[in-house]
Formats: sequence, structure tokens, C-alpha cells
Amino acid sequence: MLAKIKAFLWPIHSDENKKFIPMMFMIAFIIFNYTILRNMKDALIVTEAGSETITFLKFWVVVPSAFIFFFVYAKLSNIFSKQAMFNGIVGFFLIFFALFALVLYPSRHWLHPIESADWLASVLPQGLQGLVAIYRLWTYSLFYTLSELWGSACLSFLFWNFANDVTKVSEAKRFYAHFYLLGNIANTLAGYLTTYFSKLGKTAVPGVDPWQVSLNYLLGTVVVAGLIVMVMYAYLNRFVFADPAQLKGADEPVKNKSKPKMNVGDSLKFLLHSKYLGLIAVLVIAYGISINLIEVSWKNQMGLQFPDKNDYNAFMGLMTMTTGIGTVIMILIGSSVIRKFGWKKGALATPIMLGATGLVFFACIIWPDSFGPVAMFLNMTPLMLAVWVGFAQNVLSKSTKYALFDPTKEMTYIPLDPESKSKGKAAVDVVGARLGKSGGALLQQFMIAFIGPIMVLAPYSAAITVVVIVVWMMAVHALNKRFTAISGEK
Repeated sequence: MLAKIKAFLWPIHSDENKKFIPMMFMIAFIIFNYTILRNMKDALIVTEAGSETITFLKFWVVVPSAFIFFFVYAKLSNIFSKQAMFNGIVGFFLIFFALFALVLYPSRHWLHPIESADWLASVLPQGLQGLVAIYRLWTYSLFYTLSELWGSACLSFLFWNFANDVTKVSEAKRFYAHFYLLGNIANTLAGYLTTYFSKLGKTAVPGVDPWQVSLNYLLGTVVVAGLIVMVMYAYLNRFVFADPAQLKGADEPVKNKSKPKMNVGDSLKFLLHSKYLGLIAVLVIAYGISINLIEVSWKNQMGLQFPDKNDYNAFMGLMTMTTGIGTVIMILIGSSVIRKFGWKKGALATPIMLGATGLVFFACIIWPDSFGPVAMFLNMTPLMLAVWVGFAQNVLSKSTKYALFDPTKEMTYIPLDPESKSKGKAAVDVVGARLGKSGGALLQQFMIAFIGPIMVLAPYSAAITVVVIVVWMMAVHALNKRFTAISGEK
């Protein structure tokens, strides 16, 4: 009985720990950084420029930056080793975040082009004021963009590309959900530190910028965590994967080893002409669109409730702490779901959870008077009720995403040949993820321009979310057939 409980809670074999544990620490600190950066970038933009600016940033800045990253990576990957690419990319991000805390933010008053931005605001229509805000606060926009790309480049691409190279399908069923176990303990710690340092910043002596104090502590922590990721990666390559037994064995041969390398143009064509990768891209894009439509509306409510950057950041820290705890619980359940019920049911869990909780949140915005008695009973305003419902929506949907969506998505890459896995994954995870979020952002830009502000758009956003969720679930059914066929999994 005890053995069964142990196998359920910790399905990792003892001889696999030297491989599994360092990889788990890698993803833990990558998620730790992603959590802190995500909260900070939102606090900067929402409180200084408004939530509408996020929709313009994602489409006009983040997506082009993701394409640039993909093209540069595809080009340089033919020149440099994977180890050099990993260290170079992570190192670049850490240097920028250190410079932002030490140079860019303290110099923002003379770096931001206030006068020319005011002139642009006077000549451009109201629907394009988000573009003016990006220009006016360009250092914040740059920080937002690099923070967004940390998740795509370092978590979705670099780590999982590395994991898929060294993990067997049989191991992945036990490893992948549990990679996030320590990762979401780190997520909880990141949420706690975000709240703690945000409150600490508010105790700064008069004359000292409270946000600068919080910024220094938080980005200093990000740099240290990033250095730990690089140390773990070096340790694995030098001491663990030098042993061929720790790599994929002959029982799981890689197909098409003679496939020639593709250039940048061929990589994109390969994605467009591969139904298998195309379906993975649909999953990623659908998640990006639906979560963006819900989150921007929630952040609009957050901005109204918490106009101070440190207050906003502290509340986001509480949310990420709760998400970390919820994800650990979901992982313990989710890994069993994948093992017992198969890939398809695990992959369907996220769209179902996101759609159900998202519709409840939209209902709170669309019909606030109907929820007035509930808000009164809970001794809060309808606005605060919507904030807390959005809080719960984020916790539940992201817990499911980390525990089930990410592991099931990554499992689909394992049977592919190295070229499809590397450059096809780059196109899906970096470009596809950005297109997903930018798709939602572009839809919102059009609606803002022709219909009205974020508050007015809630019914339209809810309807689009339902359509996207249905397409997402159809893609899961189609991908399940192909994954089962090429992997031999049942």
C-alpha cells in the first residue's frame, strides 16, 4: 500500500534522480523568474499607461521581437553549439534586467520623450493612444517585451527543447508533470517575495522612490536565480549527460536522422506544411488568444482597484503564491490523469477549465448589478468581487495549464526527428505563442477602435473566447490521433 502511494506521489525511479532533480531545479528557477517578471511588467504598464496599452504592446512590439528571436536563433544554431546558445540567451536576459534596475529605470525621466509623445497624442485618434503610450514609456515597453520573451524563450523553448532531447517517452509520462512540482513551489516563493518586497518598498524613507526599492530587490533576485539555472545546465551537461545511459536509449530510436538541416525559410514552411506541428500550433495559439482576452479584462479591473504600482504588484504576488500551491496540488492529480486516462483527457482539461472560469468572470463584468447581492454579502464592492473572481480564474486555469497543458504539449514533440523538434518547436512555441497572444491583442485593438474601452468589450470578448475554446478542443481530438499513431502510445 505504501509503495503504491509513493509511486503515485513520486513516480521517479531512484536511478533517475541524478537526471531528474537538476532538471527540476532548472525549470523551478526559470518559472521563479517568469513569475516575478510577469507581475512587475504588468504593474508598470497597467498603472502608468492603462491595460489597453498591453494589447498594443503584444501585437506591435512583442510579436516582432519573437520573430526576431526565432530568426536569430535559427541562424545562430547552425553556427554555435546548443550549450553556447543556451548560455548566451539566458545571459543576455540577465544583463538587461540588471541594466534596467541600475540604469534605465533611474534615468527614465530624461530617457522618456514626453514632449514629442504629447504632440503625437494630440494628432493621433483616440483608438491609437496605446501606440503613443508605448513610445512615451519606451523603457517600460522594452522591459515588458523582454519579460514576456523570458517565458517564451527560456521556459517554453530552451528548457523544453533540452528536456525533449534527453528524455524518453516512457520517462516523460512520469517526469513532465513533476518537473513543475518544485517549479510551482518556486512559483509560490516568487509570489511571496513579490508581495514582501512590494510592501517593503512602501516603507522607503521620504524622497526615495518606493518602486525603485522594490525593483532593486526583485530584479537582483531574478539575476541570482538566472545564474543558478546556468550552473544547473552546466552541471547536467558535464557530469550527467556525459553518461550515454542517461540519454535516449536504443529502445526509442529517433526517426529520420539523415534529414538535412533547414534554413530559416524552410523552418517556417515546415511548420505551415506539417499537419502535426500545425495542430500543436493551434493549441498554443488558442491558449494565447483565450487567456489574453480574459487577462486584459481582468487587469483592467485590477488597475481600477489598485492604481499604485506596489499595491498592484503585492496583490499579484498573492495571486502567484496561490497559483503555486494550486499547481502543486493539480500536478499530483494531473500526472495520474495522464498516466491512467491518457494524453487526450489530460490535454482537454485546460480548455474546459479556462472556458468555464472565464465565462463566470465575464458574467461579473457584464452584469455587475446581478452580482451586487453577492458582493454585499461578502462586504466588498462589485469591482472588488470581479477582481477576486478573476483571481480565482487565473489560479484555476493556470494551475491546470502548468500541470496538464504544458506536459501534454511537450510530450507531442518527443517522437519527432531532431530537426522538427528543434526548429519546428521554435516556430510553434516562440512564434506561435506570441501569435496567439497577439491575435487576442489585435482583436481587442479593433474592438477598442470601433466599439469602445475594455469595459464595453466584455460581451464580445466572452463570445470570441467560446469560439476559440471549441476550436482548441477540436484540435486536441485531431492531434490525439496523430500522436497515438507516431508514438505507439495507447
